[in-house]
Amino acid sequence: MKLDEALGISLRAVDREIQNIVKYDSDVPRSSMLAQSIIGQLRSGGKRVRPLMVIVGSRFGKPQDKRKIWQLAAAAEFIHAASLIHDDIIDNSPLRRGQPALHVTLGVNEALHVGNYMSARVVELISTYSAERERYAYDLSSLVTTQLCIGEYQQLTHLYDYGVTIEEYIEKSKNKTAQLMAACLRIGALAAGADDVTADLLYSFGEKLGISFQIRDDILDFTQSSEKLGKPAGSDLRHGQVTLPVLFALQNEALAPMIRAVSADTSPHLIDPVITAIQQSDALAKTEQLSNRYLDEAADIIDQLSEYPAHKDLQVLLRYFGGRDH
Repeated sequence: MKLDEALGISLRAVDREIQNIVKYDSDVPRSSMLAQSIIGQLRSGGKRVRPLMVIVGSRFGKPQDKRKIWQLAAAAEFIHAASLIHDDIIDNSPLRRGQPALHVTLGVNEALHVGNYMSARVVELISTYSAERERYAYDLSSLVTTQLCIGEYQQLTHLYDYGVTIEEYIEKSKNKTAQLMAACLRIGALAAGADDVTADLLYSFGEKLGISFQIRDDILDFTQSSEKLGKPAGSDLRHGQVTLPVLFALQNEALAPMIRAVSADTSPHLIDPVITAIQQSDALAKTEQLSNRYLDEAADIIDQLSEYPAHKDLQVLLRYFGGRDH
């Protein structure tokens, strides 16, 4: 069953709310390149995980204004979509979900303009709620301008840096991936009037789920076929990104010299044996173990929220991200 169906949320309604951000923007004509590019990005696919998490978070309160919840959910997807545009430019990735990335079809400058507009539009949208409970509005807007950018900066500064620590990797994963997911749950809860303790527990749950999600995504880079990935296996290492499987592989004295020899100047065919060696080592199993540890910690938080009927939605999220029952 699809995630939206398991949560009992209409994905069509979510998409309609997201597109309304563009539709009702009087400053951007629907026929403009900007509007059409945004709509194209939003229609290109995606499971809408982040807006779904805003709505799940709201189920831990009693929302007086459900329209506000849906608008915040749409804003969360806008943040995510904008970050993907910037990710693809920074990573020089030609594809997104099997289709040419926006910077390929429009050009880098134009794609940057689209991504920047989407980020700025979110700040404008959620500023309307800051007078009510400033903290939850700040949570979302600050992610646009700080955590996501910091995560990208951390990634850029550690390209081909084989001295990066696991702690630094986790911190980068929090900034790039986990904090937005965590904030979506907390924002939904606070906007629905939930108490701070509950909202903070939801944030912690989302953060642990997000870290595990990023770790598993890094595993897939080594385990999925090139056809499914839409790029060569081990693409992260080929572009200098030192992910958790690589860090665990570096602990192997026989593998470490091979990996450290990979640089921006290394020919692709010379990297292939390194990728194969990592795949055949115990690095992926160790990576999986750490991912499962974060999932176990997330499961413990569900127990603390068991008085809420919506805790079952958290179980759905846990099974979806971890492929496990709670």
